Amino acid sequence: MIHNKRAYVDRFAGVYEHSPWVAELAFDMGPPDPDDLPAIMRQIVEDAGADAQLTLLRAHPDLAGKLAESGDLTVESTSEQASAGLDQCTKAEFAAFTALNEQYKKRFGFPYILAVRGRHRTEVLENFRARVDNAADVEFREALDQVHQIAALRFEALFSS
Repeated sequence: MIHNKRAYVDRFAGVYEHSPWVAELAFDMGPPDPDDLPAIMRQIVEDAGADAQLTLLRAHPDLAGKLAESGDLTVESTSEQASAGLDQCTKAEFAAFTALNEQYKKRFGFPYILAVRGRHRTEVLENFRARVDNAADVEFREALDQVHQIAALRFEALFSS
């Protein structure tokens, strides 16, 4: 267990994309045992309220977007997107992702979020097309659930290393 707040936050800040406040609040609660941390951090996000959740959703990058193209993603996001082959999109796929990213953000006010590890880019694109027409409340919940799934995968990677 890590008892220094800075070291603790440094270790777990990347679990929820660009949202170290989640790890900070978890530390301030105890700090929790690492086995309990995934559930505790999930609950912190669930209890944070819609404004903080929206900020968390907006902290995520576009899939196969400009940040990926320029190499400015977090290490975690780079690895996750590469695992789905999003770094190998054809020009047509990249154009489709770009158009869908813009349509989605305009409709919902946050980027499309999907836990892509273990998926192929064509599957990601199909899921993207299916979700872009969801109702706003349905998509907000789905995006938040995907954030939690991404966090679970990131915890798994942290605890296995």
